[in-house]
Amino acid sequence: MGMFDRVIGPLLAKLDAEDAHRLAVRALRLAPLPRPRPDDRRLAVRAFGLNFPNPVGIAAGFDKHAEVPDALLKLGFGFVEIGTVTPRPQVGNLRPRIFRLSADQGVINRLGFNSEGADIVLKRLAARARAGEGGVVGVNVGANKDSADRSADYTRLIEMFAPVASYFTVNVSSPNTPGLRDLQQAAALDELLARVVEVRERVRGSAGPVPVLLKIAPDLTLSDLDDVVGIARSRRVDGMVVGNTTISRPPGLRDLGKSEAGGLSGKPLFRLSTRMLAETYVRAEGAFPLIGAGGIDSGAAALAKVRAGATLLQLYSALVFRGLGLVSDVKDTLVGALTAGRHDSLADLVGADAAAMTAEDWPH
Repeated sequence: MGMFDRVIGPLLAKLDAEDAHRLAVRALRLAPLPRPRPDDRRLAVRAFGLNFPNPVGIAAGFDKHAEVPDALLKLGFGFVEIGTVTPRPQVGNLRPRIFRLSADQGVINRLGFNSEGADIVLKRLAARARAGEGGVVGVNVGANKDSADRSADYTRLIEMFAPVASYFTVNVSSPNTPGLRDLQQAAALDELLARVVEVRERVRGSAGPVPVLLKIAPDLTLSDLDDVVGIARSRRVDGMVVGNTTISRPPGLRDLGKSEAGGLSGKPLFRLSTRMLAETYVRAEGAFPLIGAGGIDSGAAALAKVRAGATLLQLYSALVFRGLGLVSDVKDTLVGALTAGRHDSLADLVGADAAAMTAEDWPH
């Protein structure tokens, strides 16, 4: 990882953000990567019926088309989430559509679910399954922009990918597909999750139990969050991802790119996403585990997510600024916290600060 950061990192920083991303994926496809060193056994996590060697995953958006999941696992990630995948290929929004906010260590994107489509992605995941590749690889699923029945897009994808997906994330929270976030409204979400869970149960006989997670926006009101968590619990989803990018712009952003439209991720998202994680944790009341995402740029930030309620973690935007060494930094910090507290597993720390966080002033 150190060599990758030293050699490739400076080159990527000079390129257009989307070109840099494509080059990074291509480099991972070609690089001969050894198996990672074994993780400290205390980092092992069992969640959603799955075994994770460590809690540090890479979020959807990096490997959209399932080109390099095994390379990412070799870099030390405990799991990989590919996608977002849509049923039919679509190009997404016009370029430029990714903007680095270097002064703020943030990123704005308005990609709009650019996807090579389900058929191509399925072939790649089926090939790795036939090759006997292990590891946890989840599939983030979304609807085509011009779909007449978006709920049907989700159910179709779950039916298609169930034999090769470790888990599914139902993405109804991207801000870059018009109207998609409307699926977080109570009636629409209840109908969607009812259909999704029905398909999950229908494919169980042929594909086994495949967990279904719901990914939400950090921009929900607390009243809306009450509804979302309540529906997720009543429909018996297996977990939630908190959360996606934000359409808000925290005061204090310095980079001129802050005026670009799209979803903001990276360090400026940390406080909001972590507060929403804590709010979700107290509402879930242990009904299912949570994945904490949004602004993790250090081991300390990762530990704060765990203490806010995250059983698992996801990184992405901070890799642009910190490089792949961030993965080791996070794991080392978590191991240090376990050692200092004489804990046997991260489960002892999950949600330790959640209730106190929800009593604090709202982050701005």
